Amino acid sequence: MIFSRLSHTPNSWVLNRVLVYLVAALAAVSLLAGCAVNPATGGANLVLMSESREKEIGAEEHEKIMQSMPMYEDEALLAYVNEVGQRIAAVSHRPDLNYQFFIIDSPDINAMALPAGYVYVNRGLLTFMNSEAELAAVLAHEVGHITARHAVQQHARGALANAASTVGGFVTAVATGSGYVGSQISQVTSIWAQTGLSGFGREGELEADSLGAEYLLRAGYDPAAMINVVTALKNQEDFNRRVQGNRGSYHGVFATHPRNDTRLQEAIASVGQLQESEATLVDNSGFREHVDGLILGESNASRQVDQRNRYYQTLLGYTLVFPDQWQIAETPTTATANQDGTGQIRIEVQRLQSNMDPRVFIRDQLGINNLQKSEELEQFRLLGHTGIHTNARGNPERVAVIYFGPRAYVIRGEITNPADVDEIDDLMLGSIRTFRPTQRGEAGSTREPKIKYVQASEYFDFAVIAQSSPIAEHAEETLRLLNGYYPSGQPEAGEWIKLVE
Repeated sequence: MIFSRLSHTPNSWVLNRVLVYLVAALAAVSLLAGCAVNPATGGANLVLMSESREKEIGAEEHEKIMQSMPMYEDEALLAYVNEVGQRIAAVSHRPDLNYQFFIIDSPDINAMALPAGYVYVNRGLLTFMNSEAELAAVLAHEVGHITARHAVQQHARGALANAASTVGGFVTAVATGSGYVGSQISQVTSIWAQTGLSGFGREGELEADSLGAEYLLRAGYDPAAMINVVTALKNQEDFNRRVQGNRGSYHGVFATHPRNDTRLQEAIASVGQLQESEATLVDNSGFREHVDGLILGESNASRQVDQRNRYYQTLLGYTLVFPDQWQIAETPTTATANQDGTGQIRIEVQRLQSNMDPRVFIRDQLGINNLQKSEELEQFRLLGHTGIHTNARGNPERVAVIYFGPRAYVIRGEITNPADVDEIDDLMLGSIRTFRPTQRGEAGSTREPKIKYVQASEYFDFAVIAQSSPIAEHAEETLRLLNGYYPSGQPEAGEWIKLVE
């Protein structure tokens, strides 16, 4: 009826053409919105990608990871992680994928997965695991993301939002948690990997946990290991919050779960549990053998990756990487990196007079009220804030404030080349995100602190052991976190404990 009426109007040809285009556009969106069956859950999922394309993307993004992130070159440990991972993958909903497991040489506590079977676990996360089942739980969680095609689904939702905005003439912005995670997200060049590090939201993470628990059970591990891992990571979050006086800095794997999450416990309980006669994978001697000697914190090899123009401030105890080939000048309390015709980064220090949010510090102490691209900084257990504004000389300036101990470190990056503002700002922001405390003996020593397993004596006490530990700060709390005894408790005599030497 509508078409009939329109055909007799004076502008019928124009209106009919409009309708044709509109119907075609809506049909295109409808076609894009076709649902496929989730291979892991059996439910309907919105996807715009074939499995062959998924594999191509996985391979392409893996190459970016290999080029931008250092790999931990311990063949025995890598073979062990691969063995555990393949055991999980073999009982997953997509066992035919070519699963590959890698260790990233990073102290950050995280893991991630790329489409089609690529799984990466950070060395830093391995140091806080205390059994093979916990390692298997981390890998199973990531395999769950792959089998449920979470990254592909997220990509599809983004593509549909773009299509809808084109047809309807409006823009839909989707917030996906753009916060900064440690130093890793800024370093990795793969958008897919950045998404994996940031996490897939509460529902996606819960689904990955549920699938992971199912895979643990099928492989012969106790599904309750998933709860143990969540507890260990939440302990980390509690510790970070206490040390920083603010919220924790951990994101990514399991980050969306509150402690004692009822939904998580129900999901894991629903997969069942092993009978005592079935629990064959409970011997942790192999786990201890491979973790013993693992480097704690930043390794010499990973330091070499950003050694290009790294600056150490020995008096104040901080370090960061300036852009390549920028010239560095310093005074006892300031550092300046400069490249003619491009820009300048200057670091100064002020003593904190009161407990205020870093964003408020920029506004009230620095007098900057028009901050653009404003975002929080949470890195290496330090809190800060950054953004960009126009300074008194009329130039764009990236400004950041980072709290470290009783001081506020003010970083100003002035851009003097108006033709490449975005590119130079990215360089400056990347440099700011490498700011961290120096480790004990870092600037001159090549000795790396390593995990050492010992059996606890009858009178073992974390507080006593911490007094002679090489851990520079919060030694007792770190030892407790490493061993699953945070915030209190002592091991029984004969129990295997991780020390640092």
